[in-house]
Amino acid sequence: MEGPSFSLPVTRIRPLWLAPGRRGSAGDAESDRELKTHFRVCRFIMETGVKLGMRSVPVATACVLYHRFFERVKLQAYEPYLVAMSCVYLAGKVEEQHTRTRDIINVSHRYFNSGSAPLECDKEFWDLRDSVVQCELLILRQLNFQVSFEHPHKYLLHYLLSVKSLVNRHAWSRTPIAETSWALLRDCYHGALCISHTPQHIAVATLHLALNSYGVELPVGEKEWWQVLCVDVTKADIDSVISDLLQLYDMEAKCI
Repeated sequence: MEGPSFSLPVTRIRPLWLAPGRRGSAGDAESDRELKTHFRVCRFIMETGVKLGMRSVPVATACVLYHRFFERVKLQAYEPYLVAMSCVYLAGKVEEQHTRTRDIINVSHRYFNSGSAPLECDKEFWDLRDSVVQCELLILRQLNFQVSFEHPHKYLLHYLLSVKSLVNRHAWSRTPIAETSWALLRDCYHGALCISHTPQHIAVATLHLALNSYGVELPVGEKEWWQVLCVDVTKADIDSVISDLLQLYDMEAKCI
């Protein structure tokens, strides 16, 4: 990389609760191991975001920052949990919900050490804080400062309101379509499908899967409901998103 040099935070600070994992063998085994790592780290981002009181969009931005970063660099070169902490910090700035580095560090520490007291403001703490900030600069440079993203959230909200008007209100109240759709959308951020599909297609696919899961049928017209809401989406696009999401659920089972 070009530009001013600085010591890489991931190699300089490794507290015990950020200990790196073992490197895997080449081939599919290593790829599978990396996917598991990314899944676990994104879950860490989401749980950390909840404990920090972050809204859903800043948390989603943190996950996208994480996936975009490791789209460009090798996992073995950087401590993924430290990158995740920096992504949470940066996402708070991008989405105007600024979170203090001290809070991020303490919440992360308790994530790995349940019930432990906050870290002392000693040299290790300040070194880690400096590492988070320096890693933030590294992420910005790797992403060429392109850190604003369009998320599926606003599209899903619009699609839900449109579909609700087509469904019998008693049938809608009996089935948690909205809650399930939002849960599926959140799960999409555990993997790279959140950056490999367009926001509109993800929104349509999560709603489509939620409707099918509860057997809710919409009135039949000249076009499918999803063609009316999103003119450029095809059934193949929907199936592709759902397939990637189901693979994430398979990954979750492997991570238990």
